[in-house]
Amino acid sequence: MDNYNGYYRPQINMPPVVKNLLIINVMVFITQMLLPASLKGWFYNTFALSFPIGIKTLYQTVSYMFMHANFSHLLFNMFALWMFGRIVEYDLGSKRFLTYYLICGVGAGLIQIGVNFVEIGSLVAQGYTHLPRFSTVGASGAVFGLLLAYGMLHPNNIIMLMFPPVALKAKWFVVIYGALELFGGVASSGSNVAHFAHLGGMLFGLLLLRYWKKKHKIWY
Repeated sequence: MDNYNGYYRPQINMPPVVKNLLIINVMVFITQMLLPASLKGWFYNTFALSFPIGIKTLYQTVSYMFMHANFSHLLFNMFALWMFGRIVEYDLGSKRFLTYYLICGVGAGLIQIGVNFVEIGSLVAQGYTHLPRFSTVGASGAVFGLLLAYGMLHPNNIIMLMFPPVALKAKWFVVIYGALELFGGVASSGSNVAHFAHLGGMLFGLLLLRYWKKKHKIWY
């Protein structure tokens, strides 16, 4: 049984969009692993979100969120998708949930591109001539959007952390996690973790949820 704002209801089954997203992400990761070495670079460069931007960016803002750097990256994102996505899909309905997930992921990618612009501009201002190429992969931006939705739709639900073993209300968990991501983005320049993309997923999720609420399509 799930504790749901003080009431109990049957365990939520795996809804269709979450199930299919899990399958697609796992299949893409297996494809990445099984490709011959001669094709791995092509696959990554074609479907990862690359900077500088070009015509490929039009589809890379979607394709990048179905790729992952390694197994632990995939495992963390898929666990969070399963944990929070089931309930959010139940709340929003499958069609609206898919729209929400994709917009959060695309929004995260756009924010990451903006951050890359700033980083390149800073390097140019410092006189660097050999500029790096940036690539981003992972469902993290969309998953952080799901975390934000869970915290807004069920602010008083309890989330039990593993490390440290502390119980927090969902609303405080979201606030703390968002603050940590902001700190990480500011303090960890050059990090392999796309902190601002995570925040971008939360930002686009917030804007979309508030828009739907204003249009009386959802209530919270």
